[in-house]
Amino acid sequence: MKVATVHLEGSSPYSQSKPHQTDKLKDESADNYEKRTWREKAHANGDGKLFIPPMALKNCLAEAALFKSMKKAGKGQATWTKHFLAGILVTDPILLPLTKESVPGEWVYCNADGKKGSGTRVFRCFPLIHKWEGNAIFQVLDDEITEDIFRYMLTEAGKFIGIGRFRPRNGGFYGRFGIGKFSWEEVG
Repeated sequence: MKVATVHLEGSSPYSQSKPHQTDKLKDESADNYEKRTWREKAHANGDGKLFIPPMALKNCLAEAALFKSMKKAGKGQATWTKHFLAGILVTDPILLPLTKESVPGEWVYCNADGKKGSGTRVFRCFPLIHKWEGNAIFQVLDDEITEDIFRYMLTEAGKFIGIGRFRPRNGGFYGRFGIGKFSWEEVG
């Protein structure tokens, strides 16, 4: 197994939209509910520190492989997609320097049901991290994934897929990143 430790450097803001099921107070309006609970959309640990979920990083990389549909040399029509989907593991989050209570919010006029073009629009607030960076640890379980292929896919993931709400893969521009310090090690 290989382990890639990569310093990700945000090149655009990162916004979170974790679903939550906070109960509505008796006689509370939808607007007041949103004002009271919007911080619940942040991914935070037990100490209230914000983090980037490991699965966001893993899924970003797997989506890049699907998006690029790059063929494997000498393997006919086979692409790298299945290797990145099943052969990458990320278990640790990237801790961010903000807390749930200190993160600023961004008010957005969006569809009430979350479906583009569905009709009724309302204001919603989402946690917004303007500057972000951190070390991500990717366990590369599939021996066919080389350092060069991994680095290429991660670079493309940062440009075209992104992480979080309003990321490029979904037509937005938040959650883009570049690669800083990079190490590739054989373990076990």
